[in-house]
Amino acid sequence: MVSSSDFRNRRNALEAIIGGEGEWTDFASGGHTFPVATREFWTSGQRKASSLHEISYRACYKPQLPRFFIERLSEPGDCVYDPFGGRGTTAIEAAILGRGVISNDINPLSEMLAQPRLTPPSLEGIEIRLAHIPKATDEPNDLDMFYHPGTEAEIRAMRQYFLHRQKVGLLDSLDAWIRMVATNRLTGHSPGFFSVYTLPPNQALSREKQIEINIKRNQRPEYRDTHSLIIKKSRTLLRYLSPLEKRNLLAASEAARFFTCDARHTEGIISGSVSLTVTSPPFLDIVQYNKDNWLRAWFCGLDADAIGQKLTMARTVDSWSAVMRGVLAELHRVTKPGGHVAFEVGEIRKGSLRLEEIILPLGKEVGFEPIGIIINSQVFTKTANIWGVGNNAMGTNSNRIVVLNKR
Repeated sequence: MVSSSDFRNRRNALEAIIGGEGEWTDFASGGHTFPVATREFWTSGQRKASSLHEISYRACYKPQLPRFFIERLSEPGDCVYDPFGGRGTTAIEAAILGRGVISNDINPLSEMLAQPRLTPPSLEGIEIRLAHIPKATDEPNDLDMFYHPGTEAEIRAMRQYFLHRQKVGLLDSLDAWIRMVATNRLTGHSPGFFSVYTLPPNQALSREKQIEINIKRNQRPEYRDTHSLIIKKSRTLLRYLSPLEKRNLLAASEAARFFTCDARHTEGIISGSVSLTVTSPPFLDIVQYNKDNWLRAWFCGLDADAIGQKLTMARTVDSWSAVMRGVLAELHRVTKPGGHVAFEVGEIRKGSLRLEEIILPLGKEVGFEPIGIIINSQVFTKTANIWGVGNNAMGTNSNRIVVLNKR
C-alpha cells in the first residue's frame, strides 16, 4: 500500500528545491508515487550566464541548469561532481559559485576543454605566448576541404608546438588555454572559426561530407589568421568575469580533480566526499561523440577511434539501463549522507520513451531516496532549429531531471 505521508514528504522536499509552484503530476513505480513538477524554472534570459561557458560541445546543457541545483542543494566549499563532464559546464559553474570541483569523462577532450578555464589568463599573457608559437610547418596539407593552405599551416604548427611542449613536460596553463580556444575554433559556420563554412562548431564533418558542402555552396576556404581569432575568442570568454568569479575559479583550481574513467568505476574519488552531483549521461545511441570530435582529437594528439570504443553508446533500453545502474551505484558510494544527485535526461523517440522514468527506480534500487522529477519546459531554441527539431519536440527543448537524496 502506498503511503500518502511518504508522497507528501517527497512533494514538500521538491517544493523546497524549486522554490515555488509548478504544474504538478505524479509518477508511480515499484509501489511508490513520486511528484513531478513542470514549469520554466530557468531560461537563458533569466540570468546572463558567464561568458566563460561559451565553448561549444555537442549535447551540452545550459549553465542555468547546474546553477539552479548548486545554489539550492550545496553550500560554498561543498564538493560538486559531474561524472559525464562534457565541456565542463557543471565544473565551471560550481567553481564560479565557490564550490569544490570534481569532473570525470571517458573522453580526454573534456578535461582539455574544462580545466584551462579554471585559471583564466590575461589577454596580454595570451598575446605574448602566441608570439612565441610558430605559424609555419613542413607538414603536408591534407585538410584543404576545411582550411586555406596558410590557415592549415598555422594549425599544424600549433599542433606540433603543443604536442612537443606536452611531451617534454613544459605545457603550462597558458598553453592549455590557447590549445583549448584553438580546439574550439577549428570548425564552425562563421568567419570567427578557422574553417570554411561547415556545421555548427560542436560537430566536425568527415572530409567527404565537407567536400559535398563546398560544392553545394560553391565555396573555397579563405585565409583565417588563427592567432588573431584566438585572441578574439579569448576576449569574448573573459569579457564578463568579475573579480570575485576569478578568485573563486583560481581557488577551485587548486584542489579541482579531473578524471578520465568509466563513470561506473571512479576509484580515485573518496567515498562520501561529494555533496552534489549534477550531470547528464549519453542518451542511448543518439550522439556519436567520437565522430563529432575526430578533428579536435587529431589536433590534441588523441586517438578518436580509441575514445569511441570506450564511450557509452548503448543501443537498447536494457543495455543503457544496466550502464546507468552501475553509474548510480557509484554515485551512491561517493555521495555523502544528506547529499543529492540531479540526473538530467531527455525524451527520445519522439517522446515515447522517458528516460527519467527509468532512472528514478534505478536510483532507489541502488540505495538513494528519490525525491521526484523536475521538468524544465523551455521555449524554442536556435540550436534546435538548426537540427530541424520543432518547439519542445523530441526532448530537445526541455530538461527532465531526477532528483535523488542519500540519507
